[in-house]
Order: sequence, then structure tokens, then C-alpha cells
Amino acid sequence: MASPSSTVTALSAPGKVLLTGGYLVLDRSYTGTVFALDARIHVIVQQLRRRGPSAASVREQAEAASGSGAGEGTVAGDEDEDTIIVRSPQFVDAVWEYSIRGCENGGGVQVNQKNDGPHNPFVETSLNYALTYISYVADSKDFGSLSITILADNDYYSETAVSKASWMQSTSRFVNFGVPLQQAHKTGLGSSAALVTALISALVIHRTMQPEDLGPGRDKLHNLAQAAHCAAQGKVGSGFDVAAAIYGSCLYRRFSPSILESMGDVGSPGFEERLFAIVEDADPKHPWDTECLDFGMKLPRGMQMVLCDVECGSQTPSMVKKVLEWRKQNPKEADMLWTALQANNERLRLELRRLAQSPDEHELADFDDVRTYIQRSRNHIRSMTGKSDVPIEPRVQTELLDALSEIDGVIGGVVPGAGGYDAIALLIQDNPEVIVRMEALFETWQSKVEDDFGGKIGQVRLLGVRHGSEGVRNEVLDQYVGWL
Repeated sequence: MASPSSTVTALSAPGKVLLTGGYLVLDRSYTGTVFALDARIHVIVQQLRRRGPSAASVREQAEAASGSGAGEGTVAGDEDEDTIIVRSPQFVDAVWEYSIRGCENGGGVQVNQKNDGPHNPFVETSLNYALTYISYVADSKDFGSLSITILADNDYYSETAVSKASWMQSTSRFVNFGVPLQQAHKTGLGSSAALVTALISALVIHRTMQPEDLGPGRDKLHNLAQAAHCAAQGKVGSGFDVAAAIYGSCLYRRFSPSILESMGDVGSPGFEERLFAIVEDADPKHPWDTECLDFGMKLPRGMQMVLCDVECGSQTPSMVKKVLEWRKQNPKEADMLWTALQANNERLRLELRRLAQSPDEHELADFDDVRTYIQRSRNHIRSMTGKSDVPIEPRVQTELLDALSEIDGVIGGVVPGAGGYDAIALLIQDNPEVIVRMEALFETWQSKVEDDFGGKIGQVRLLGVRHGSEGVRNEVLDQYVGWL
């Protein structure tokens, strides 16, 4: 494996919108159309020292590099101990300090949090998986001590008073949210998958590859990120969010869950060999069968995607569990609905693809067929909502989507992915006047219906995020001035 070429490595990975395929994408018989966004999670890995300093001196280097302390509750480490300090400086007290230890019997590499405060399972699991893989393949087993900075584009979280003031006072693309991470309200753009993908990719590139190896190494990074993300969330998910973070916008068919079901936990005997086989796709019994087609697929000319935050939020795992339980109890009815949704979703995807390749400017003026397919998809989703008793498109979202769909220039919108009360996705004509008309609606918006699941919509806010199409990528350091 190549040695790292720099003491600093910076990568980012995008968020996602599952425009079609919510719930269907859990089953390999069906597909989902997932769009990458231009909102990204950034990870910067800084090599502090190779070997030898105390954890306290490592911490001093990290503080000097960042211009801020590691926060209260940090404890001193043993002499000559490799230390990883992870900071998310946009949030209050978001600092995690880890020691690194090798496990016996091929159990891999495990980090242990040394400072007080809440644990971050996505950071911790990503470190365990990335360091285990690196230790197995790298020429040197010396990790040294690292400072890792995580930065999120603003649209991943709803506005706070502090972030709004910070945004108005700064020209930086990143703002200070002014709240602890646990209190920040996510807008549903896939921050955990983007974080795991960016963190794992940055560490693997930093220790085993050159930045230019990112393209050829995407498949391995995808496999490693999928394994880590599933472990962090405690279940084998469909993986469309990680696929978008790696490859960008695509048509996605999930991998077989059996690929990851025998992984076991870090520290268990033979874990590092099992992880290596999964990452390298070297297990003949369980080869990777993910399908990602049309990498970097784009929207047609004259069309744009926008998202609207409604200051609510859904609990995706519990919703998924309830929908799958309904499907299990009503297989015939569910399969008919799934098949109808899949057929309509495929027509929508093919129409978007056809328009993206069309030279006929007149054909791109109204997007009537796209509007029809979106409406049909929503009809099926509302049927699923009623039958499963799960708020996939609850009434308050229906009311808002219907009102937006009446605006001149709005082609149509959906509650993407698993649905619920997350940000809604809209396809619109790429015209500033459409945005002005939408903003005028939001200024006075108040729901007039009683929701069937008790949900409420707060202030509706147009997010700045747009369709991005590109997956994980290398980044330049200049944009992080003031944060490192």
C-alpha cells in the first residue's frame, strides 16, 4: 500500500434525497432513485505526530492547530499512547478523545473514549472499522496521533438563533450552531451516512492511498462504509444513503443483507479477517451484489431540486419496522402496492433521464409527464400511509405539498425516503421567480388540517441545498480557514 503523501487529508461526502423507492429499496426486488445533494459533510485528518509524545502533548498540538481547547472533561493519557482527537467545532462541547488498542486473536483495532460526555456511535464505529482495515493492509502499523475535524454544511440542521446570527456575520460556508450536537435538529439529508463515508474515506486515503486513488478505490470505500454504518445504527439497512455518499446520484438496488450478517463485533476473534474479506469482496459465499447505475445522473436542463425544512422530524427505524410488519401481515395487498409504485417510479426515472438527454428545448418547458408521475407516486404513498398506519405522507405534509404544487413553476414534490415529517423535496423549473413565489407562501403558512398522526409543522423554510450529483471527493484546505 502507498504511504500517505501529506500530513493533512480532507474529503467530503454528500447528503441524499431518495426521490423514489422509499420502503421498496429495502427489498432487492425493487430499486430507488437517489439524488446526491450539494450539502456535504467534511472531514479533515491532521497527522499530529507519529509516535512518542504523551497524550497531553498531543492534545496541546490539536488545540494549537484548532485554536481552541478540547473542552472540559478531557483526561490525560498514558505516555507513548496514540491518541485520536475528534472535534465538531460547530457545536458546543463536541469533542471526543480516544485511545487506540489492538485486540487479541485478530479482533482488529478498537478505540476507547477517554473524555467524559456522550458517546458518538457513528464516529466511534467508523474509527474502529477504518483503523482495523488500515492496520490489516498498511505497510506500517503505527497510526500515530491524529486530530480529526468534522464540519457540516449548514442545511443539515435547522436554524438556531446562534446559527442565523453567525451566518449573517460571516462569509464562511460553515456556521456555529451554538447548541450541543444532541440538541441539534436534523433536516433529514442523510448526515450519518455522509459522516461515516467521509470519515472512513479520509482515514483510509490518509494512511494507505494517495488522493488520486480515490476514484479506483471507491468500491472498497463503499464496502467499508456500508459495514461501519450498518454496525453503528444497529441494523443492516438498505444502504442507499451510503451509496449516494460514495458514488453520487444513481439508480440503486440494495445489497443482500447476508453479506454483513456474519461480521460480528470489533474485538471478536477473527474480526479483522472478516472485515478485510468484506471490503475486498473476497468472500465467494457472499459477494457484493449492490447495483448502482447511472453514476452522477443529472436533472434535465431547466429543472432544479429544492428542499423545504418543516421543523419536525420522524423516527425512521420505528416507521420502517411498522411498515414491514404490515407488509408481512398483508403480503398480497402489499405486493400489489409495491409493484405499482415500482412501475411508476421507473417511468419517472426514465422520463427524467430522457429529458436530461433531450436536445429539444421546447420539450423541457413544462415537464408535464414528470408532474403526472410524481402525483401518481404520491397517491400510492398515501395509500401505503393509510393501510400501514404509518405517517409516510401525513395530512399536514399532504396539505403543504398540494399548496406548493399549485404554484406556477413547481413541477411536484414528495416526502422523500421513509417519509414522515422530514424536509420535503420539490422539483421546480429553474427560475428565480419560482423561489420568490414559494418564499411568499412560506411567510404566512399555517396548517389548517388536523394531522392523522398528531404531527405539527412549524416554520417552513427553504433550504439552500440543491441537486449535486457528485459523490465523495477530495477537498482543498483553503475553505476551512478559521476552523482548523
